[in-house]
Amino acid sequence: MTEPSVQPNLTPQFCFNTVALRDFLRISRSAIDDSITQNLNALVTPARQGFDPNSTSFRTPRASSRSIDPRACQEFKTKVLFPSWQARSDVLTYCAYVATSPDPDDPELAQREAETERNRERVVDERLDPYSGRYFPREPRTEILANLLRQERSVESIVRSRTWGLVLERCGDSFQDAEEALNHWRMGRERRKS
Repeated sequence: MTEPSVQPNLTPQFCFNTVALRDFLRISRSAIDDSITQNLNALVTPARQGFDPNSTSFRTPRASSRSIDPRACQEFKTKVLFPSWQARSDVLTYCAYVATSPDPDDPELAQREAETERNRERVVDERLDPYSGRYFPREPRTEILANLLRQERSVESIVRSRTWGLVLERCGDSFQDAEEALNHWRMGRERRKS
């Protein structure tokens, strides 16, 4: 069975390193969600009987219609799928907190303040150059992180929806929504801890 995604050490530096953040999300998604069909196919119990040569004389239904043992499906969801989703949710939530917190360690803060001050002191004759009055300050790294997180949350929603649709098709479940199923798993995990 596939291993769930391992959550990285959460620090503000991890969040501000957008390459590392995107890599974690990409690798986690590719290991679990992008290969969900293969992961589900791996749960199908092989034939209990030997090979029957007569089986090649007629068409069999698609592999996706082969039933998966409900216990195997449940184990996959609780030990691989939901922990991976939770690890990604934890990273996105933590980084969102970092993005909305003040950033006293911003290395470009002094540079941005100097640029803003230079822009205030600048004399602009808009008759000579109507565009010279424009000033576009650099975005602080917290804003860049917040924009990235908005994009990644949208991607995460789409990926989970697609994955959950395949899980429902192959395994069935009482929950029609991925978030509802994940929240139910979280509550069960919390009850077991306490």
